[in-house]
Amino acid sequence: MEKVMNMIKPKPNPQQLLRDWQRRLRQECRNIERQIRDIQREEKNVQKAIKDAAKRNDMVSAKSLAMEIVRSRRTVNRLYENKAQLNSISMHLGESVAIARTVGHLSKSAEVMKLVNNLMKAPEVAVTMQEFSKEMTKAGVIEEFVNDALDNALDSEDIEEETEEEVDKVLTAIAGETAAQLPEAVRKEKMKQPAQPAAQEEESIAEGVDDEEELEEIRARLAKVRS
Repeated sequence: MEKVMNMIKPKPNPQQLLRDWQRRLRQECRNIERQIRDIQREEKNVQKAIKDAAKRNDMVSAKSLAMEIVRSRRTVNRLYENKAQLNSISMHLGESVAIARTVGHLSKSAEVMKLVNNLMKAPEVAVTMQEFSKEMTKAGVIEEFVNDALDNALDSEDIEEETEEEVDKVLTAIAGETAAQLPEAVRKEKMKQPAQPAAQEEESIAEGVDDEEELEEIRARLAKVRS
């Protein structure tokens, strides 16, 4: 019965399809903007945590948090790229509908197909774009994709080296001279400190546990807003 109803049900015209697609594309752009704001807001908290870690000469935590900021900023850059491509899809769809008014049907668009294909590989919008892909294929705007395995492998050493440089820049920008002078500061501080009594040593261990728990909590919040 459902198949019969689908056969009887009139197909939406190109203008109706365009309005629906553009409305959903605008919604996806708003979702991206909200995610960017969430990431940037959380980054301010991480910056404060880095300054606090640097003040107490805890460079391990400071560097770990700086790495989280590097990852978050890469995510934000990727989200901006996704948004730009979504806007491009909307623009090209508008052109397709203008042509459809003349020829009476939607024509295939190589540019839309390329953009949709790119966005299907973006984790943040992959599910949405898979739905768009099915609908646009059915409407004749794009052809059905063949999911070929793409080799995105990059040289891991180059990535690690680039990441280290970014982390150092983040540390210098946020913690300033404190981070730059930390190794020497740590050495002098350790030379000054006498041997700790057992009770004080236990207290230091407890503080370290608290710092680690705070670090994990910050990581978890960042991972949540990035996903």
